[in-house]
Formats: sequence, C-alpha cells, structure tokens
Amino acid sequence: MSPLEQLQQQLRQLPGLGPRSAERLALHLLVEKPDKLAALVAALQAAARGTGRCTRCGHLAEGELCGICADPRRDAAVVCVVEQVPDLVALERAGTYRGAYHVLHGRLSPINGVGPEQLNLAALRARVAAGGVAELILALANDVESEATCHFLTQQLATAEAAGAAETPAGGPARAPVKITRIGFGLPSGGSVLHADPVTLKSALDGRRTYA
Repeated sequence: MSPLEQLQQQLRQLPGLGPRSAERLALHLLVEKPDKLAALVAALQAAARGTGRCTRCGHLAEGELCGICADPRRDAAVVCVVEQVPDLVALERAGTYRGAYHVLHGRLSPINGVGPEQLNLAALRARVAAGGVAELILALANDVESEATCHFLTQQLATAEAAGAAETPAGGPARAPVKITRIGFGLPSGGSVLHADPVTLKSALDGRRTYA
C-alpha cells in the first residue's frame, strides 16, 4: 500500500469522511498545502500528549480537572450526563446551562459489545456517593439504547446514593435524595443532543421531566 493510500485509509476512519472525501482531503494536503503538513502533524502530536480525560467528569482536560469542573462559578450540584464529549460541547455552545457535566463515553449497546464496564460509570457513582449532587440531568438521545442506559443509570445511582447515606455519621443530617430528570422536550424521536440547535437544546433543558 502506497503512502497516499495509507493516508486515505486513516482519514476514512474519521467521522463524516467517506472514500471520496478522504481522497480529496489527502490530495489537498499533499498537493495544495504541503507546507501545512508539518504544523498539522505537530498540532496533532501536541494535542495527543497534552490532553487527557478529566478525572471527575470525563471531559477533555489538560490537567487533572477540565476547565468546567475547575470553574467555581459553575453549579456543581447539578450534573448533566451526556453520552460523548461532542454532546457536552453542543450544550456549552447553546450557552444556557451553568451546571457541571459527566461524560459516559458511550451508551449501553449489547449488540455492539458495549456493557457497563465500557462506560464511565465508576466516577459518576463516586460523585453521587460523596454527596453534594442535588440533580442529575440525563441528556441522552431519544432512542431505545439511550433509554435503556438511562434506566440502568437510575438503578446504579440509587445503589450509590444508598451507599453514601450509609456512611453518614450517626445523628448527622439526612441526605436529600438526588433528583433525576430526563431531557426530552424539543428533541425529536431518535434525535440526539449533538445535532440539535441551541434553541432546541434550551427548550430541552428547560422542559426536562422527572425521570425517577
């Protein structure tokens, strides 16, 4: 396989790029913008070295915490649970939500081999068990797999909440139950957060309903 073919093969693995698009992009970089290749490669390598996952929410971070988790102006008591980082970015772009986030990095899909072990669930359970979370907004897509994921989450979080309550010192104030809501209003059936416009996302957040 030639270097050009290898480049096209790698580009085809990117979302939204088919064989023809990958071919056009590869030729554009090699023929029209060869002077930009070194800077592009350097930027990719720097991003790979300097970016990881936030230890609290799973978002992209340059240190232990992402900029959102480290921002004291955000309401850490309200946590919006999303499937992927692009969903978080879409909600941030809407500019109406000022709480915290938690990124699952997927959703339950047994047919595709995605079980609870592949999702970022341990950190979410720990956040709930530690206390301080008043509301969880389940902002997953409006489809069967996402609904199954939401149902599983409510069961897991109830267990985590019970574990946290058991650790409360005797005679201490009782913990208020975590409110779980489900984003829904404004999102069409089968629709996802990623492809919704800012107005629709605002309507979905404002019109969330109690899930459990």
